[in-house]
Formats: sequence, structure tokens, C-alpha cells
Amino acid sequence: MVNTSALAKPVRSVGDFFAMSLDTFVQMFRPPWAWREFLLQTWFVARVSMFPTIMLAIPFTVLTVFTINILLVEIGAADFSGTGAALGAVTQIGPIVTVLVIAGAGATAMCADLGARTIREEIDAMRVLGINPVQALVVPRVLAATLVGLMLTSIVTMVGIIGSFVFSVFFQNVTPGAFAAGLTFLVGPTEVAINLIKAAIFGLAASLIACYKGLSVGGGPQGVGDAVNETVVYTFMALFVINVIATAVAVKATFGQ
Repeated sequence: MVNTSALAKPVRSVGDFFAMSLDTFVQMFRPPWAWREFLLQTWFVARVSMFPTIMLAIPFTVLTVFTINILLVEIGAADFSGTGAALGAVTQIGPIVTVLVIAGAGATAMCADLGARTIREEIDAMRVLGINPVQALVVPRVLAATLVGLMLTSIVTMVGIIGSFVFSVFFQNVTPGAFAAGLTFLVGPTEVAINLIKAAIFGLAASLIACYKGLSVGGGPQGVGDAVNETVVYTFMALFVINVIATAVAVKATFGQ
């Protein structure tokens, strides 16, 4: 006999998530706005994400540039190393590192914070006092994560290009002028704009998942730990799917012009 309650639970969870997401978008444009909470959450997410972002960007960049430059040297096109570095940093390394950091650091911290508030019944107390927790807590976190996502991908891109320059010039004997000249060969404002749009979508999706898991937690401290683990898994899955879809759409839009 099929257990209908077990089948209905994930469907109900998906429905509750989209309902909370819709409520979040509606509350974004309704006063009062929680400016203080927004600033605090922006600093909080940036603080827990900044160092991991830099530490992840450097090895990703070096590995990518090393591989590309070996190929370019073999075919006698080492002067185009800047082109490969810019293309990799802007179109792939930036979004992928942003996915890893937002899912592994920002979203988990956000979920743990809201989960702790939920099991202490602070969320229920806010509802009793007539305060909408989505407007007071979720909206500032979603906007903060979206803004930090934009900043993170900008940092990854800058670190990637600078690291590529250092590695190419000082370790693979590429001339600085040739590296700089090749940066804009395949990467222009369109690719940069697509990179920023993808980063904003990553921050938006990760924060919505984290807030939903934090607000729907149950079972005490053990439930908070389970919600944090589930946030990491769901956020990784969602952001990589979004990255694939967004990249495919961007490539189609770029080459379809």
C-alpha cells in the first residue's frame, strides 16, 4: 500500500517554499523596510564569505590558466593567454566559486541563524506581536545575499585575472603587454553583465532556500543541524542547475546576435 502522507510531504514542502518566495517578493516593495537588518546581514554574509572566496578563487584560477596556457604554448599562441584567463574568470570561474561559497558559507550561516530563532520560538513570538517574519527577517537576508553575490563574483573575477597575470608572466614567460591586450578579445560588457546577473540569481536562490529551511525547522537543535545539511545539498543542486541553464541561455543569446 502506498503511503500517501510520505509522498505528499515533499510536494507540500515545494509548495510552501514557492509560497514563501512569492511572499518575499511581495514584501520587498511594502514598507516598512528593515534597513538596519539589511545592513547587518550584508556585513554578516560578506564576513563569512570573503575569505573562502579568495582562497577558492586562487587555486581555481591557477589550475585553469596552467591548463589553457600549456595548450596555447603548444600551438604557438601564448600571446592569447590573457584571452583564456579573462574568458575563464568571467564566464566560469566567477560563477562556480560564487556557487560554492554562497552554498557552503553564506546559506548555511543564514539557515543556522533562522533555525535557532525558530526553535527558540522567536518567530512565533513575532507573529503574535503582529510582525511579519518574512518582511522583517527574510527580505533583508535575501537582498543582502543578492548584493553579496554580486560583490563575490566581482572579487573572484578580479582575483582570477590578477592571479592569471602573475602566473602567466612570472612562471610561463608570457609578455605583460600581450596578456593585457588579449583580455578583451572574447570578453566584453555582455559577458560581464551575464556574470553579474548569474551571481545575483545565485544569491537570491541560495538565500530563499536557506530562509525556508531555517523557518521550517523542527525537532530542536538536531533539527537545526539537519536543516543546515539539507540547505547545503539543496543549494548546491539548485545553483549548479541554474548555472547550467543560465550559461546555455547566455551562450545562445551571445552567439545568436
